[in-house]
Amino acid sequence: MMIRYSTLMVLVSLLLSYAAPPAHAWGKTGHRVTGAVAEFYLSDEAKAAIADILTDEDLAEISTWPDFYRSSPEEFWRRTAGPFHYVTVPEGKNYSDVGAPPQGDAVSALEGFAKTLKDPDATREERLLALFFAVHIIGDLHQPLHVGNGTDRGGNQFTVVWFDKVTNLHSVWDTDLVDHEQLSFTEYTTWLVRKLNDDVVEAWSDPDPLVWVAESAEIRDTIYPEGADRRLRWDYFYAHRDTVRQRLAQGGVRMAAWFNEVFAEE
Repeated sequence: MMIRYSTLMVLVSLLLSYAAPPAHAWGKTGHRVTGAVAEFYLSDEAKAAIADILTDEDLAEISTWPDFYRSSPEEFWRRTAGPFHYVTVPEGKNYSDVGAPPQGDAVSALEGFAKTLKDPDATREERLLALFFAVHIIGDLHQPLHVGNGTDRGGNQFTVVWFDKVTNLHSVWDTDLVDHEQLSFTEYTTWLVRKLNDDVVEAWSDPDPLVWVAESAEIRDTIYPEGADRRLRWDYFYAHRDTVRQRLAQGGVRMAAWFNEVFAEE
């Protein structure tokens, strides 16, 4: 028996609406790319401060820890930390219009972690948590669907078919568009960094999260497929590959700019 494509999509949408996966940002490759790119643009002060917190890790390695620890049974990871991965900005609004909800969000969490990193009385464990969350959040805010519109959990409930795989738009942007390149994170980083000149890095080095959020919201509103056909194939990859690459590179450059500001000598 043949099932019409539109009927299949309705059935899958209903199933996923009851069991939509949690919103993660860039997959492992994307997060590691942003961390690795940032290493190229850290100030000496930021490098020293980060080295004082870490042992033998780098920013790429710690970039995925907040997603890994979501499986922890601890209350902090089960409840408190979940909202730190995203913000909600309805279409036609900006973050200043809506602000953070009572439970917090990525922007408010990043503000708190900046205070911890600057606090001379913070323990190493507190600074370590702040450091790896900051790396992760900055990557998150450059994935357009981590600035959700408030209607579909950042695209998690927007069902699509990526080539022959039934999935959702959020997952396509988290992993499928990045992994479609079949590059390791070190290869991806090398390709991105060698295309960045001083003028581009200077233009992108804005440490203000509200700037990144506004950019992601603007991009977000252009990436939903139009019409009833939600089959995403080569044409969708062609249309959005350069945006993915730019957001990964910008995420790394802004990460360095943010740490440079946080750890600047006063």
